[in-house]
Amino acid sequence: MHHALKPHPAIPCTTVRSLSVEARRDQAGLLHLHYRLDGEIESLLIPGRDGPARTDNLWHHTCFEVFIAPGEHAAYREFNLSPSTRWAAYRFTGFREGMANLDQPHPPTIAFTQTASTLELKATMTPHLPVSGPWRLAVTTVVEEKSGHKSFWSLHHPQPKPEFHHPGGFVLTLPAP
Repeated sequence: MHHALKPHPAIPCTTVRSLSVEARRDQAGLLHLHYRLDGEIESLLIPGRDGPARTDNLWHHTCFEVFIAPGEHAAYREFNLSPSTRWAAYRFTGFREGMANLDQPHPPTIAFTQTASTLELKATMTPHLPVSGPWRLAVTTVVEEKSGHKSFWSLHHPQPKPEFHHPGGFVLTLPAP
């Protein structure tokens, strides 16, 4: 099922027509994401392919993100997934608290394709969360244009300013497989 992301209402975007995600989890504890962006791709600043490597600050540029919390817990995971195939993974004990790198013995796999009007990013990752209960997701994207303008996309924007970590943004629930 496709879930539509919306730009933050305080920061409009005219170059993207639509942005959606499909999310599913499997019995092995893996999360599978498929982002699709339709728009004026030539107007966007897309990081070139560098090869997969853990890299901080990916969210400063076009970056697909997911935040995952087990059940009703305050602790959560954050994954940043770049079209360059670089990635980052963090764990938090609460809202912007206790940040640390999330060990990833098997780094996320990222596949990225682009046409004149579409970007697609598919990723599979291990959030290291219990497989027996539901996971709550906040699915987000930062879109950077060649002009320097950035828009912030999410399933739900609970704050007057973009804030992807806010617990109110965790609106997609994936039940246990």
